[in-house]
Amino acid sequence: MESADPVLSLLAALALAQVAGTALVVDTCRDVVLRSGRTLADIEADGPSIQELSPGRTGVALISAGPLSARETGAVIESLAPSWPAIVVRAHPGAWDGPRVPVRFLLPGLLQVLDHGPAVWQPVVAGISPPGPGPVLPRLRGILARRLLTGRTATRARWVRAWAPVWGMPWA
Repeated sequence: MESADPVLSLLAALALAQVAGTALVVDTCRDVVLRSGRTLADIEADGPSIQELSPGRTGVALISAGPLSARETGAVIESLAPSWPAIVVRAHPGAWDGPRVPVRFLLPGLLQVLDHGPAVWQPVVAGISPPGPGPVLPRLRGILARRLLTGRTATRARWVRAWAPVWGMPWA
């Protein structure tokens, strides 16, 4: 998951994880402080605990990469991947070598994005067509953003459900 906007990229990662049902979100960006206790760097140093090896319940688990770079997290993520149904990695654009889902704003006029590659598109105003393939999200409401950021489930929200097709798309 990558976006130039830190809030949109975090909300996107949480929504993508929620439509998967049970998922681990790994945050490699250092622009948002997560209070999730242990980090991926701790797991690399000490080894994973039994609780970290697989989900103990359905829903979304969130962990920070800590001082590891996005590239250094690959081996740790690969060790956790077999037991997690889905893993979403939040990274800055160009900082992750794995599959990437670009999330871009659809802006009007001269502010329009020139990249015509596949992406998930978040309109800022109505009536703008995306310049490339990929799902166009509905309007993101503030109450939903607060719900996602506080760790509550929002799987029935239209904006969250709009992320479901992303899991089946071929991302580069």
